[in-house]
Amino acid sequence: MSVLGFGKRVVQEGLPPTAAPISTSSIETVPLHPHATSDVIRDQVLIRIEPAVAVRMSPGELTTRVNELVAEIATELRLLLNRSEQEALSKVIVDDMVGLGPLETLLRDNSVSDILVTGADMVYVERKGKLERTDIHFRNNAHVLHIAQRIASSVGRRVDESSPMLDARLADGSRVNVIAPPLSLKGPALSIRKFSKSAISFSKFIDFGTMSPEMGRALEIAARCRLNIIISGGTGSGKTTLLNALSSTIEHNERIVTIEDAAELQLQQPHVVQLETRPPNIEGHGEINQRDLVRNALRMRPDRIIVGEVRGPEAFDMMQAMNTGHDGSMSTIHANSARDAMARIENMMLMATANLPLHAIHEQMVAGLDLIVQTARMRDGVRRVTEIVEVVGMEGDTFSLGTLFAYKYSGQNADGSLRGTFEASRTRPRFLPRLAYFGLADAFLATLGQANRGE
Repeated sequence: MSVLGFGKRVVQEGLPPTAAPISTSSIETVPLHPHATSDVIRDQVLIRIEPAVAVRMSPGELTTRVNELVAEIATELRLLLNRSEQEALSKVIVDDMVGLGPLETLLRDNSVSDILVTGADMVYVERKGKLERTDIHFRNNAHVLHIAQRIASSVGRRVDESSPMLDARLADGSRVNVIAPPLSLKGPALSIRKFSKSAISFSKFIDFGTMSPEMGRALEIAARCRLNIIISGGTGSGKTTLLNALSSTIEHNERIVTIEDAAELQLQQPHVVQLETRPPNIEGHGEINQRDLVRNALRMRPDRIIVGEVRGPEAFDMMQAMNTGHDGSMSTIHANSARDAMARIENMMLMATANLPLHAIHEQMVAGLDLIVQTARMRDGVRRVTEIVEVVGMEGDTFSLGTLFAYKYSGQNADGSLRGTFEASRTRPRFLPRLAYFGLADAFLATLGQANRGE
């Protein structure tokens, strides 16, 4: 991002740099590189404003003061800047002083969902499911590392050569991962998953082409009837967003305990207890992981437990909860298909207890899990629900899964978007008695029938 395009220094022989010119006819103007101009002014501003004073000022006051200083310093150094250049440079300096430098512009851009930084000059963003390179840059790799260290210090951590990896959360809830040299060979790498300020409803998913109206209605019924649901998919496939939408159907008289590495869920119910893991401190002590929190949640009299993502031994405790009266529990998992998700849960349960026979683990999984919702970010950038699968039972050592809904690809449109249909099966799911208990079995079957008829 070019900050200044026309900075010039006025030079008159025999006069000190701060003296006023005597005659404009004898003035020589020497063009300065825009970045050199901004660096000179920024350094002078930072000398004249104490950091401790800057952080106590409101953003508006600080911006006004920096703007005044930029104009004052430009006059002293005889740098010709117009108003827009002054304001642009002031904004950059303020962002550097109290924000995350060049990233602040992207953090304020609601169209950006991910920010990916590799070194000083390579900054990518994701918009509408697709990556694009920006013209934003840092001064150098040390500048990138300084921003990373600012993020680390805000959560009581550090990132440097001795501790080159960091997971953290920004004040607005955005997730940050940092990996620094010597592990990252092209300079510090930052990955920011921005926090969505508003939950997306099922109607929005339907408008986006993520799912059909029948799929949305079926998932709404499943959540209301307290089915245990796992949302599976790859990175950035919309798992957490869909989990937020599912959680919006929970009754307001239920007590919900959420467990996350970084709080992203936006539950609207009044009785919600949010738990978040804690990383070890600088000395390597004090870590609280998801398994600790799931175990503790079982003692908190929850109606439902929602785990942001199962990725380790906590899967065993989550399955225990699903089998001991905490119906309607939900979570997400990284997997490429519903069957892969079952295999991953099985492996994670084995990580927690190697002494439990495999058939006992299978029994717990089949008894505890009802639905697996598979999501994917497709090559046209659209996130879609590709499958809704019920866990039927076991056939020997193999899980028996039944597809209720599936996305069928049929081609590509002229604008590059994918063409396909959401199809439903004609089978009666095994959890139909539970839907009947809540009085919604007929509604669920009618939804399957409407999907089959293409209504």
